[in-house]
Amino acid sequence: MNNIALASIAFAIAAVCAALMGYAIQRGATCMVAAIDELVSQRRATRLVALVEAGIWVAGGLLVAHLLGSLRMSPVGHSVGVATVAGGALLGAGALINRACVFGAIARLGSGEWAYVLTPVGFFLGCLGASQWMTATPPITAPSPLFAAASVLVVPFALFAGWRGVEAFGAVRRREFAAHIWTPHRATMVIGLAFVIMLLTVGSWAYTEALASLARGMASNTEAKLLLFAALLVGALLGGWTAGRLRSVAPTVAEVARCLTGGALMGMGSVLIPGSNDGLILLGLPLLNLYALVALASMTLAIVGGMVIERQLANR
Repeated sequence: MNNIALASIAFAIAAVCAALMGYAIQRGATCMVAAIDELVSQRRATRLVALVEAGIWVAGGLLVAHLLGSLRMSPVGHSVGVATVAGGALLGAGALINRACVFGAIARLGSGEWAYVLTPVGFFLGCLGASQWMTATPPITAPSPLFAAASVLVVPFALFAGWRGVEAFGAVRRREFAAHIWTPHRATMVIGLAFVIMLLTVGSWAYTEALASLARGMASNTEAKLLLFAALLVGALLGGWTAGRLRSVAPTVAEVARCLTGGALMGMGSVLIPGSNDGLILLGLPLLNLYALVALASMTLAIVGGMVIERQLANR
């Protein structure tokens, strides 16, 4: 089979995985803002743990691929600096204003909330503007700590995967699986595994990465990444339709302003870090990169702080 045919098959697999990710994001209501709101309002961390679990599935998949010698990508880390913290804070502020992170915006689109079409537009414009006057933290070429400890970490991951597998099998036997398949932790399992398959077939991808590359004028593989973004949206819309959540909601002027502003702030933050919360959760954190942990911590604190301020103002 020639290289063109192999590339076409790889892209087709990646497109299916992107659609599956979109479906899981919508059905599982996966969103950093929703996760933190649950933590602040209900004192529960179900969604936050589920997002971390997505990273565990990615880390495990990368470990297995590394040990089998099938991981062809060379993940790049970044140093930690003021820009990392500031970028995370901008991500958090943008997500709070938008009322959804970059994951949540896809879920909202899948429910027919058309104002969220403007979140990626705002993200692109934020990247475009920030690229002109903001400086990201420099990349580092040191190997990921994940791969340095691969032979040790693969054992707990195998135990974790086995535990989740036994749990799923038990749910199938009790005929509960269909009713609860899109709980947050199962949805993020699908997201994590689909993301790993995409990494192995077409390399590093996230729709925010595609928009950031387009804003920087880097045409390499941008068309393919945007096609995968389209597949992600199709999957989210299919998820909303099959769940009976797809309702056409016309945007108001306030929602348009909110989504554009929130998207732009998230775009600016992604330039500074660099990377948005989808790439940080699904790649930076699984690779045990310190910059991803710092950026996500800063983002989380910004969202929590914003929510606390909002509640105090509402109670006056």
